[in-house]
Amino acid sequence: MDLIHRRAVRALIVTDDREVLLLRIRPPHGDCFWIAPGGGIEGDEAPEAALRRELAEELGLVDFAHGPAVWRRHHTFNWGGRRISQKEEYRIVHTDRFHPVMTDAAEARVLDCFRWWPIADLSRAQERLTPLSLATILENYLRDGAPGEPPDEEVLVD
Repeated sequence: MDLIHRRAVRALIVTDDREVLLLRIRPPHGDCFWIAPGGGIEGDEAPEAALRRELAEELGLVDFAHGPAVWRRHHTFNWGGRRISQKEEYRIVHTDRFHPVMTDAAEARVLDCFRWWPIADLSRAQERLTPLSLATILENYLRDGAPGEPPDEEVLVD
């Protein structure tokens, strides 16, 4: 199986009520899990442009300001018969609560549901959250603000 290298950017969408918007995904194989919206960076697209495109497609969210990067991850995993090596950046996006609308047909096939999670509840979640340290990432951001330097890259191989 060939290894596909991919760059991605995801949004940790946070409200003033300390909620975060996550998507529950049904992978081709395995159990559902929760993930932050966002996705692949195309060609030489800037991460900010990719995030704007992805959030419009996945959520219908077009009016937002890009926030700071708070997490980086290099995740290698299988998806639909492909082996993917994905370098991800997670950015904070502050917004009011809204009703997300998925318009990307390919993403809609794997989307189970959207949910606004109270950030305080993430550490007690019974279902898998990705990244695995999502609760800590958001709690640290709410307590301390964005890290001064880009965080070390988490490496995860499934």
